[in-house]
Amino acid sequence: MNNIQKRPLSDLGYNFIETTLPKGKDEYYLRNEQWSRQDQYRRLTAYEVEALVRNDNTSDDWNIIFVSNEFNPQLVQHCHFFGMVRIGKLEPYYLEFHNLRMPVGLYNSTICACDFGDNVVVHNVNYLSHYILGNEVIVANVNEMATTDYAKFGNGILKDGEAEAGRIHMELCNENGGRSVMPFDGMLPGDAYLWTRYRDDDQLQQQFKVFTEKQFDKRRGYYGMVGDRSVIKNCKMIKDVTIGTDAYLKGANKLKNLTINSSSDASSQIGEGCEMVNGIVGYGCRVFYGVKAVRFVMASHSQLKYGARLINSYLGNNATISCCEVLNSLIFPAHEQHHNNSFLCAALIMGQSNMAAGATIGSNHNSRGADGEIIAGRGFWPGLCVSLKHNSKFASFTLISKGNYMSELNINIPFSLVLNDEHDNRLKIMPGYWFMHNMYAIARNSWKYVDRDKRTDKVQLIEYDYLAPDSVEEMFQALAVMELATGKAWYAIAENAPKKELTEKDIRKKGKELLLNNPEEVAALTILATGMENSSREVQLLKVQKAYPLFRELIVLYGIKNIIAANKPSYLALQAAVKTAKRTDWLNIGGQLMKAETVATLKTKIKKNKISGWPQLHDAYQEIGKEYAADKLQHAVASLLEIKDLAIKNLTTAHLAQWLTDSIETMEWITSNIRRSREKDYKNPFRQLAYENEKEMNAVIGSLEDNSFINQTINDLEEYKTRVRQIINEWEL
Repeated sequence: MNNIQKRPLSDLGYNFIETTLPKGKDEYYLRNEQWSRQDQYRRLTAYEVEALVRNDNTSDDWNIIFVSNEFNPQLVQHCHFFGMVRIGKLEPYYLEFHNLRMPVGLYNSTICACDFGDNVVVHNVNYLSHYILGNEVIVANVNEMATTDYAKFGNGILKDGEAEAGRIHMELCNENGGRSVMPFDGMLPGDAYLWTRYRDDDQLQQQFKVFTEKQFDKRRGYYGMVGDRSVIKNCKMIKDVTIGTDAYLKGANKLKNLTINSSSDASSQIGEGCEMVNGIVGYGCRVFYGVKAVRFVMASHSQLKYGARLINSYLGNNATISCCEVLNSLIFPAHEQHHNNSFLCAALIMGQSNMAAGATIGSNHNSRGADGEIIAGRGFWPGLCVSLKHNSKFASFTLISKGNYMSELNINIPFSLVLNDEHDNRLKIMPGYWFMHNMYAIARNSWKYVDRDKRTDKVQLIEYDYLAPDSVEEMFQALAVMELATGKAWYAIAENAPKKELTEKDIRKKGKELLLNNPEEVAALTILATGMENSSREVQLLKVQKAYPLFRELIVLYGIKNIIAANKPSYLALQAAVKTAKRTDWLNIGGQLMKAETVATLKTKIKKNKISGWPQLHDAYQEIGKEYAADKLQHAVASLLEIKDLAIKNLTTAHLAQWLTDSIETMEWITSNIRRSREKDYKNPFRQLAYENEKEMNAVIGSLEDNSFINQTINDLEEYKTRVRQIINEWEL
């Protein structure tokens, strides 16, 4: 049966804190800490009490209704007050927002123990309890808006006297809770990533819990806050929610145990039919039209729309999920997921990703237990109706063609097209697909993510360039895979193959020789790879003879572009900056790239308490970000020299001058390919079927000549040429 308690009416609005109060404190002591204006209020005059009563207002004790000097009792009508209430300035104005015009004042509401700033609008609030409203706040047509004494506002903490079983966790990346974390206001993608990894390091995991606990007060009795100029209208239930300034909440069904961050330059909005429970909403977020979110964190400027479901998941900055269901996932910044039949479960998606319609990433019922995971590097793009099986892992910028992939995959070649060829019963992989066939998309994506990064507080330096330390390291790995597979393919049919058993080094050497000197011969081979699919069928690599030199050329370009970006005043200055250049492993920590050794140092500092809380860890992210350009330059030069098979001590000005000049040709090829890949959409006769003529097509989709991105790349090419010539002249190369 329902436990309905019956208490004296005189208790309503009092005894908010149910645990024992600290010595010398009353139930309002935390409320007074939150609202520093209590000294600006006075008691009501006899005239004001009379006016309030005449306007059909009631109070259990008019002596604890406090007001400012500019209080107008005529602007309070048909309200019932319980407990101590403080009311700021009320003047004869109306407030207007999005064509909603309402008079300043308190009308037709039941109010328990609340504080109000100046010129607030409170209309038809059936129950408003233990809230502090800032200046010029509008709250209209709300059924219930209340705060409990144990409110945690979405943070994964416990208040005094609460049992551990009541703690909120987010079960990220894995359905069995083995990677669960405690959500907290201000949680960055890097925090979530570090916490979900390294589960064998008990000391590190314990420190993350300590960080979270120490960041928040365990005392009971904090009130919900609504910041200045926030607007709340036509909502049903708002419970244990704290709201920043300039927020806009309209028509939400249920908002419970939340922090909704909002500010004048990054306002957040929650719209009709939304239900959100146990979570954190970041600055500048948009949540509209029937969204359901439970146990979640939305990083700043992310969006949920059109019935999206976000459960036990972290959504990174500048990401959008529309119509889809996302469960148990950690998603890094710049993720796009649309269409009503998409689904993503138990996944780590490392940003700059796009989920196509019908893509099923992680079925609940394809293994013996709910403990599988998908891990996808930057630029992950599963195509229409792709179905993947746990556990699978994908290198950066993997495009997966439409199909049902019945076995686990480990695709370790970046920039690939993955194809399930049912006719040949083979998994086929085309390395370098993006560069050969859709340069426009990959180049434009890198540009648009920078352009669309709306973060106002860029604590983590997020890398958006497709040529970066993480993807280049994967390209080196891919070169080794292609060399070995090519060597094996050649020896398998060679008439004069050596009779002794060949080592992997010998096979790779032969493969590299063929790929560099005999691409026509390689094109005639059937090149098979191993370890990429958990099945007995063959895995075939396509167009290896084209991808291999292209990867090498782009790694060189990566080196040269970073030398140019370093903007050193001379060749000697460059030498000094890269004298210890070496390739190292890199990790993607929430979209911020870090050397593996840097992450190891970070973990050590956390365990030794040299980093003693989340703010200090965030400071460390910023310090690492400041060193990123220098670290990236070291890696870029080391990568360049390795491709050129040259020791750094033997690097001369002649080498550098030649490579700079050669890079112009590579940039010209990229610029040409960007236009060519987009031009196919205009010249394809099937693309033209929807239009009567070319003029109509240009009116609908825009002309190729007016494409702003293509024109920008052409201008960038000219600037690049000018800069290369300038460096050659200035450095006297």
